[in-house]
Amino acid sequence: MAKKVVAAFKGATAKDITKVIKMVKSPKTGAYTFKETMVPNEKIKDFLAAKEN
Repeated sequence: MAKKVVAAFKGATAKDITKVIKMVKSPKTGAYTFKETMVPNEKIKDFLAAKEN
């Protein structure tokens, strides 16, 4: 999995990306799950504002 992250952010330094963890509520069960991803610093607000299906 680390290879995918490195390939996706080629040329970026550690200061340019952030690991973001978002809590998402399941519409079926009502239970919460966590979605983790590496996001460029400029797109953190967009990632958190996006609705999950």
